[in-house]
This record gives sequence, C-alpha cells and structure tokens, in this order.
Amino acid sequence: MVKPKLHTRTLKGTHVKYYLYIPPKIKADLRIFITVHGWSRNALEHANGYLPFAATYGVVMVAPLFENDEFPQFQRLGHSARKGRADHTFDSIISEVSSETGAMGDRLYLFGFSGGGQFVHRYTMAYSNRVARVVLGAPGWYTFPDPTQPFPMGIGPGKRLPDIHPDPHRFLKVPTKIMIGELDIRRDHHLNTSRIIDRAQGTNRMERATRWVQAMNAAARGCNFRTRYKIDVLPNSEHSFTSCMENGGMGEKVFRFLFGKRP
Repeated sequence: MVKPKLHTRTLKGTHVKYYLYIPPKIKADLRIFITVHGWSRNALEHANGYLPFAATYGVVMVAPLFENDEFPQFQRLGHSARKGRADHTFDSIISEVSSETGAMGDRLYLFGFSGGGQFVHRYTMAYSNRVARVVLGAPGWYTFPDPTQPFPMGIGPGKRLPDIHPDPHRFLKVPTKIMIGELDIRRDHHLNTSRIIDRAQGTNRMERATRWVQAMNAAARGCNFRTRYKIDVLPNSEHSFTSCMENGGMGEKVFRFLFGKRP
C-alpha cells in the first residue's frame, strides 16, 4: 500500500498555511473533511493524526493553520482579527481546495478541538447551509441558541461581527456530537474563566458541554426537529488532542460519526 502523502500549501495571495491530503482516486462526490486546531496551533499534528483515516475513507482532508499574529482569537470567527477574519480565510481555503480537487465545497464535514471546536460550532451556526456534519472536541465555551444574547455569547446581533446572523431553523438541523475526555474537568490556563461564562455555562468543559447539549436539544425540539445533540465521553483522556486520539480512540469515532462505517 502506498503511504498517503500530506501536502503543505499556502493560500494564494496570503501567508496562511494549510495542510492537505488528496486521495488518489477522484470521485464525482468527493467530500472534504476539515480539522481545526486549538490554542496550541498544532495543525500539523491534527493532519498527521487524521491522515490514515482520510486515506481509508477516501476523503480530502484540510488542516488550516491560524497563526497567532494574524488570528489571535480565531475561535470567535473574526473577533480581534489583525489581518483578516478567520471565517473568510477558512472559506477561501475551502474554495481553493475545492477548485483544485473538484470536491464538494458546499457540504463540509468539520472537526475542531478546544479553540477549534469553538470556531467550528460558531462557523456552523453562521454558515449552516455549507455544513453536513460536525464533531466538536471539548470546546472551552459555547455560543448558545439564545437570540437575546449578542454573538458570540448567543445568536443575537453582535457589534464586532454585524454580518453574522445565525438562523436556528438552519443550524439546528446539522447533526453534531461533542467528544470530550473523561479527565477533562480541570480549569487550566486556556479555559475561559470569566464569571459570566462560569455562571451561564459551568466551571469546566464537561459542565459546559452538558449545558450546551441540553440547550441545543431543547431548541431543536422547539423547532420540531429530530436532531439529537450528544456527548461521547472518551476514556482515560485529558484535554489533549494526542490523549484523546491515543487513549480515547477519537480518530475512529470522529470518522464513524461523520462518514459512517469504514469502507
């Protein structure tokens, strides 16, 4: 078997790097899997971790790198961006990849870990018509389906991103699962520990995931949707991409949820 090859690319007209895998057999219904890193910016680790799964399932894989100097708070889509918004850059990468490979850029399969999970669920809320299925790996905090709170706390109009208008009748239809390590209950230095977030969402990632899932399920029921948001607790796993992959079997579980059984 030929070892799958990972490419390093730079988005045209920018300095933004991303990692790319293209399966050897290009099909008419070629799908795109995108994995988004967290605060550690370990995009290459994500790409290498998911590479064998992308090769097995025959999907294009993209792992964008949101450098801190350009996207200090990429997880909020465009909040405090210095050289462009993360959501717009993300779209440009997908457009470039779709153009090169012929893959379906309008039905994305998304994963994000920690800060990447924040980006992914907010992107899904804002651009739900482009998202097929989603897995969130232990986000630190969430955007709740509350129209009375401004984005990114809720889905109401926000001053920093006035063009973002999440529509619950769209984003509540996207199948979504959270995966979080059973040991991920610590308040580490990357966790948002503001009093507002603590009171509204809980004091650790497990509590916040639980409250968000409850709120999203209630909102889906209110719209008469059958979407079910669930949490998959990964055994013997901490708040670490490596720990969740090696101890919790996250890679296999992510691809099974997004794409079904192994081919």
